[in-house]
Amino acid sequence: MERTLQSDRRMTGCGVLISFSKGLRWGFLGGLFGTMVMDLVLMGTLSAVGLPALTCFSIVGSTVARLFLMQSVEMVYTIQLGVITHYLVGPLFGAVFGMLVARIEALQVNTLKKSILLAIIFIEILSQPMLAVTTILLKMTIPAILQWYSGAFIMHMFMAVVLGAVMGYGLGSAPLIKQPRTQSKS
Repeated sequence: MERTLQSDRRMTGCGVLISFSKGLRWGFLGGLFGTMVMDLVLMGTLSAVGLPALTCFSIVGSTVARLFLMQSVEMVYTIQLGVITHYLVGPLFGAVFGMLVARIEALQVNTLKKSILLAIIFIEILSQPMLAVTTILLKMTIPAILQWYSGAFIMHMFMAVVLGAVMGYGLGSAPLIKQPRTQSKS
């Protein structure tokens, strides 16, 4: 006799309603943890190749400072501004992702792999306008633009993988521990 759990969409294949607050909470946590992982990998990589570990925060902070300057508001401490921006935007992106997953049934995937893939697509597309603003406001050269986009693509991939994994586990798309298969009795 085959056993299925009617409320478990992994078993039945049909969608389960995800509460708005649950999607928001898991998305926020995924965005926060993803940002932390991305920043740790980034700082480690920059240090390993002999560059200042806080280079990215400086670039992001300089971009935000330039946006404020356009409004006649002068900002200092660009590294701190970059850190604040990273830790506001990352969890915000995660929360938006969580809300979308909670509200759009087609985005409620049933495997960890699909959850991660969906997060990668979401983060890589959503980050493009901000990356473009940086290249324009800071008047980057072509080699600097190529380095900026390639580095950002890789780093955002780290963030998205963590976001997708946290969302997948938090919303029940993937079990934390793989359950052993039980043999059915005939």
